[in-house]
Amino acid sequence: MADGHPGGSGGLRSHGVGVTPQAPAGEPDLLLEVVHDTTYRYAQPVAQSHHIAYLRPASDAAQVLQDFSLVVQPEPASWRDGVDSFGNASLHFALTKPHRELQVRAFSRVRTRPRFVLLDAAASPAWEAVRDRLRYVARAPFDAAVEFVQPSPYVPRLDVLRAYAREAFMPGRPLAQAAIDLMRCVHGDFAYRSDSTQVDTPLAQAFEQRAGVCQDFAHVMIGACRMLGLAARYVSGYLLTCSADGVQPLVGADASHAWVQVYAPGTPGLPADGWLDLDPTNDRIPGAEHVRLAVGRDYGDVTPLRGVIRGGGQHTLAVAVTTRRLPADASAGPVVA
Repeated sequence: MADGHPGGSGGLRSHGVGVTPQAPAGEPDLLLEVVHDTTYRYAQPVAQSHHIAYLRPASDAAQVLQDFSLVVQPEPASWRDGVDSFGNASLHFALTKPHRELQVRAFSRVRTRPRFVLLDAAASPAWEAVRDRLRYVARAPFDAAVEFVQPSPYVPRLDVLRAYAREAFMPGRPLAQAAIDLMRCVHGDFAYRSDSTQVDTPLAQAFEQRAGVCQDFAHVMIGACRMLGLAARYVSGYLLTCSADGVQPLVGADASHAWVQVYAPGTPGLPADGWLDLDPTNDRIPGAEHVRLAVGRDYGDVTPLRGVIRGGGQHTLAVAVTTRRLPADASAGPVVA
């Protein structure tokens, strides 16, 4: 949904943040600005609507949100901030006056740094050991990652994905090492083709045609991991148009992006939660160029903007995302033209 300038009128939501921690010596960080515009135009007036947005970037040791605002036009009658069951920040708003167009702009300024510079994939536990840890055993300690082993609406169980995953997950292989190889297999075997799938294209179809967008790449890899009894989850976010060195263009730029997290507890160099980010669309371990929004079982859990409307009839949707690098000492506050 599109909107006006973050400093304009109508439904401004600003969220202050704390002091940015300094990056360790030798680990460069980036200051990124993201503007995400979405516009719905309806054939008939919408009498009222309720929406939920997953547009506020996450904030942790490797990604610090410095500035955020959400502008909605027409101005909502009510707002509510929330946190979902996966720990994602959500914004709920309702419109009660008739309208034929809805515009939403999310403005974010985020400082990021490489997250996995000390990763030792070869020292990861054998994948079978983690699989066994995630199996149900009466009175055994509960691991919350079990939820991401189960099938989900966009990622059903498919036997072909088990066979596909076995090419990388050979007996006894370190989990992180095998997951990285699986990422490379998906990247090499599938073509990025923006018009080949829709949001609701079945995973089986995307797998059979070996083509899709970042959502499909992520769902294929998640499904393959789950068919082996491993935990994998969907990550929504953004991607800098070019890598930090300014040379290599990245697929999925200037749009919402998606990648995967694989659960590999005990792997040296991973955060304490044990999740390893992998981007099969671009065959890379996400670094400072990736901005994380939310995590879930699949796309349906973290759709950037969704809602329920009364009226409206047919509609058109336009989405535009601009991600750019700012000078490290850029002043706070919106600077989007």
